[in-house]
Amino acid sequence: MELLVRYLDRSNSVSSVSTQDIIKEENLRDDLNYYFMNPCEKYRARGQLPWKLGVQILKIVMITTQLILFGLNNQLVVSYKEENMMALKNLFLKDYGGVDEDDYSVAAYTQQSVYDCLFYVLDQYSQLGRLSVGSIGYDEDEEGELLPLVICKQHYKRGSVKPSEEVYDIDAQLETVCMSHEPKTANQWKSQNSSFFDLDFYRLVDIKITFQLKGINLQTVRSRELPDCYSFYVTIIFDNQCHSGKVKIFLDIDTQSCACRDWKISGTAQKNTLYLLVFDGFVILVCLTSAVLCTRSIVLAVRLLQRFSRFSHENYNRKVCEDDQKEFLNGWYVLVIVSDLLAIIGSILKMEIQAKSLTSYDVCSIFLGTSTLLVWVGVIRYLGYFQKYNVLILTMKAAFPKVLRFCCCAGMIYLGYTFCGWIVLGPYHEKFEGLSRVAECLFSLLNGDDMFTTFAQLKDKNTLVWLFSRAYLYSFISLFIYMVLSLFIALITDSYETIKRFQKDGFPLTDLQKFLREQKDFPVVEEISQTDVDVRYSMLCCCQRVSESDAIILIS
Repeated sequence: MELLVRYLDRSNSVSSVSTQDIIKEENLRDDLNYYFMNPCEKYRARGQLPWKLGVQILKIVMITTQLILFGLNNQLVVSYKEENMMALKNLFLKDYGGVDEDDYSVAAYTQQSVYDCLFYVLDQYSQLGRLSVGSIGYDEDEEGELLPLVICKQHYKRGSVKPSEEVYDIDAQLETVCMSHEPKTANQWKSQNSSFFDLDFYRLVDIKITFQLKGINLQTVRSRELPDCYSFYVTIIFDNQCHSGKVKIFLDIDTQSCACRDWKISGTAQKNTLYLLVFDGFVILVCLTSAVLCTRSIVLAVRLLQRFSRFSHENYNRKVCEDDQKEFLNGWYVLVIVSDLLAIIGSILKMEIQAKSLTSYDVCSIFLGTSTLLVWVGVIRYLGYFQKYNVLILTMKAAFPKVLRFCCCAGMIYLGYTFCGWIVLGPYHEKFEGLSRVAECLFSLLNGDDMFTTFAQLKDKNTLVWLFSRAYLYSFISLFIYMVLSLFIALITDSYETIKRFQKDGFPLTDLQKFLREQKDFPVVEEISQTDVDVRYSMLCCCQRVSESDAIILIS
């Protein structure tokens, strides 16, 4: 009798442990199924509203609106700088035709032309207030005194040159002599400094003229924005370094914007600025909410991975494969968090710019532009829930490793052509003058653009270089267009065909998928067909290696 009682107790104990294990396994399966559902399935399963989806839609609308508003304002700023550059070139450069000749603005070929251009700058500067039609003027120091114009000439310390006798004697040490004058003393420049303007052109290296101007961008008033004040640091250089008989004249402007010291404006500009600050603050709040929700999802995924790892180890004595682990680490959430952080930083910078505390338009535009790019790329995640749209995502994931390796190999050939073209064709072709320009030119040729112009613009004064250029260009175009591009397209096509075959015949199942397939009575699964189940599960996990020739394909 005692033996029977012991046997029954042991049976009840084993049955109780077995029941607990089954419940634990079902709970884990339910949680995993729910985690990998799309927002609509989660709502049908448990009635939970898709908060993350709603926040993402709201964030897309708000960030895009914010970007457009800032972009319109930034265009006004950039156009103001460019138009001031053109205006100052026309004001200070004699015989400027409105278009730069090359990398310089104008050139002088005679001594008299150099003197005329030099004195023209000084005369125009002294009459700036009467000549300019823009809102610019002389800059002042803290005490209210006008900042002077500074002229510096740099020349060899000592030297004599006799080209007809092929004789020269040059001291290579450079010497710099400067002078400065205020606009009020313009009439006395030539008379008081005649020795300074007595130039020895065979020793002269360059002449540099620098001065500062102030301006106010009034056009932003039309867009109901407070105008910015600008400081223009103007530099005019007479470059004679080559001593080739051609003196190149450059005009460069370094523009810095700042808040005006004192201003008064009537109308709605100030009120409009307040509305924009409130809107930017709301954008920051939405981005913080999005980042918190995505961080919460990542933490939940890590916990589920730990639970599934313990279950696999305790029940099957197996570790979770690397492909299954990647399913829990959702890269889309990381992308959203990064975009949120960039949007928050960009919004803060934009608020500072609106409040006239900062003037970093370019930095702000980079943050806002990158965040908007990532936000719109994140929309692909939701399109991936549909089978037809999901083909694009799966093809990109499958082809990316192979394309990356292929680009590394092709890049070596591309770099070789870049260096070769720069050193050989650089002195004879404007598109090959610098390494970056060579790379851009070859990329255009790679896409079939501007081919005839590249061939025709090469100077044919050197027959050997002309022949080399033909062999160089023909070999590059033939190699990259007919071979490299064809192989590049073939890699993507092969990945696409592989994905289509998997969608038709079924994806290889991983341990995680097999575990999820054992679910039989989950509410959502009962309402859909087996085909839909296959499609949904095919979007959860990544496929293992199919064969020696197939790449490891990641399935989102």
